[in-house]
Amino acid sequence: MKNLGTKTLETDRLILRKFTSSDACGMFHGWASDEKTTRYLSWSPHRNIEETQSLIDNWIGRYDDSCYNWVVELKNTHELIGNISAISVNRRHHNCEIGYCYGSKYWNQGYATEALKAVIHFMLYDCEMHLVEARHQSLNPASGKVMVKAGMVKDAVLRGRRYNAETNSYCDLVFYSATR
Repeated sequence: MKNLGTKTLETDRLILRKFTSSDACGMFHGWASDEKTTRYLSWSPHRNIEETQSLIDNWIGRYDDSCYNWVVELKNTHELIGNISAISVNRRHHNCEIGYCYGSKYWNQGYATEALKAVIHFMLYDCEMHLVEARHQSLNPASGKVMVKAGMVKDAVLRGRRYNAETNSYCDLVFYSATR
């Protein structure tokens, strides 16, 4: 496995790049304060830009550790629409887990699939990973559609792994993966 860290990636419509300190406003307004976006994530909507700035500053500090964390911006307008990252990298077994989130106003336009394809390719072929995986809550089947469109295969469903306060019930986690 090659430890390349976050390199700038480009697709037809997107630029995936490292976060900078000046991205806080764009992230806050683009997705971090969006209740629809954070509904299925492990974190709550940000209450203010300072909260977003603190998170970005923390992420920037980790770039030296060869982490993989991209802000996603539209190529034609440079508007920030979301982020995608390797939330877990296992160097011993040459695999990683990808997580992503996008502002709800950017859903259903193919951006998430386009970015995920680019990151999967980068991790498998440039970083020489054996396997890239991702998961979603069963209450969020749209995320699973993104994974399938990006070429991932459904591997498993783990029952009752996440509590959903909105429905006062537990939901399943659905796992997908891609290999070289």
